[in-house]
Amino acid sequence: MAERAIDGKVALVTGASKGGTGTAIAIRLAAEGARVAITARDEQGLAATKNRIESFGGECLVLPSDLSDPTGARTELVPKTEEAFGPIDILVNNAAFGGYHPFEEVTPKQLELSLQVNLWAPWELMKAVIGGMRERGSGTILNLTTFSAELPPGPPFPSSKPSKAGFVYGAPKAALNKLTVSAASECEGQGVAVNALTPQAAVATPVLVEGGWIDEEMFEPLDTMAEAALALLTGDPDVLTGRIAFSLQLLVELDRPVRDLMGESLVEGWQPADIPAAIARQEANLARRGWPDAYTFGRVHSPRP
Repeated sequence: MAERAIDGKVALVTGASKGGTGTAIAIRLAAEGARVAITARDEQGLAATKNRIESFGGECLVLPSDLSDPTGARTELVPKTEEAFGPIDILVNNAAFGGYHPFEEVTPKQLELSLQVNLWAPWELMKAVIGGMRERGSGTILNLTTFSAELPPGPPFPSSKPSKAGFVYGAPKAALNKLTVSAASECEGQGVAVNALTPQAAVATPVLVEGGWIDEEMFEPLDTMAEAALALLTGDPDVLTGRIAFSLQLLVELDRPVRDLMGESLVEGWQPADIPAAIARQEANLARRGWPDAYTFGRVHSPRP
């Protein structure tokens, strides 16, 4: 790779232990020259991510923490990262908790955990880094969100899990979307970009692929999510901020080539010219499940009348 987009930058990425989106973003950031701190509960998974980063000469700091614990190690993530690497330039809030359950079956404990991981911890981490970013006049924050945060259109409502059982996961993520745009507005003109990114439908993470409940055509590779994340983290902060972006749409909009996690090779079948066909297949799948075409993938953000 001739030029590295974020050489020497310092990044903190949450939820980077399962080989999924957080791991992919951490690897891509390291391959682009960032020194990356990663956190999650799974120390073995974090070690695996660190090994992958160090295998190509990247720098990685492992900081195990339970983001659902407001008094635990999450309070030390920013100080420990800055002690090891220096001021944080990039914050990626990827960790998530929730699942799909009918709202009346959700327990207070489940709701508390979801709120802590999906909203409270990102808010605290954003507060911890934003002052330094403003002082330096540069910085980027990316919050990973979900289609479950969108309001399902109806009645009649779709039969999908995000529509029929998406409260405990989707509601805190909807609040995270509001936090994202509010922070972007408050940081306008200060050199700081704040965005959110959601998969177009589903990312081909090991957990989701093995689960077997998502149709194959609804998946996108980890490479497209990592590429879209990098685009949001390196864009013009006066232009590319306050976005609740859908991954594949963003890549088409920016006409951005999609490279592998090392940033070296173009990913076959997932370039901007290829992606509209993939989106069309996903839209057709959702339409069969009751999602109106005009609503699909964030084209509108409230139910149609």
